[in-house]
Amino acid sequence: MIQHDNNDLATEKNGKPMGKYAVPCVISLVVAALYNIVDQIIIANADDLGSYSNAANTVVFPLTVVALAIAVMIGDGCCAFVSIRLGKKQIEAAGGVDYDMPVLLGYTGLSDVLLQKYVADSAFLWEGKVEELQMTQVGSVVGTHAGPGAIVATFFRARH
Repeated sequence: MIQHDNNDLATEKNGKPMGKYAVPCVISLVVAALYNIVDQIIIANADDLGSYSNAANTVVFPLTVVALAIAVMIGDGCCAFVSIRLGKKQIEAAGGVDYDMPVLLGYTGLSDVLLQKYVADSAFLWEGKVEELQMTQVGSVVGTHAGPGAIVATFFRARH
């Protein structure tokens, strides 16, 4: 039996969890737009730059937003995919799991969907060996990049 924390995306209506995702995203976009507005004002008041620099800034800003969106989409998606694949190989390479000791799985973000996929994909590691697979939500550590979608597997290495 798998025990895990309450999943807001699965149990609540779409409005509340989507607000948790959307509000920080909108705030970051507003801050970026305000930065661009201030930049435009500074450029417009500079006597030696002229109108061409204002026009260049107007053209470049939307392109940088699109490039950033594509980079984050590809980076986060690939990171989650590669991490899941590496996690399976590293557990096997470490000598397996000592199932007499505690095993704990964790995830970052609001949803445990990727962790559930990891558990399903690596069922051969857990099935029949652990009565209850414990899961919990974990926070990122300052100074590391562990954004939403990261998964953690903690276990003791099997003694051979």
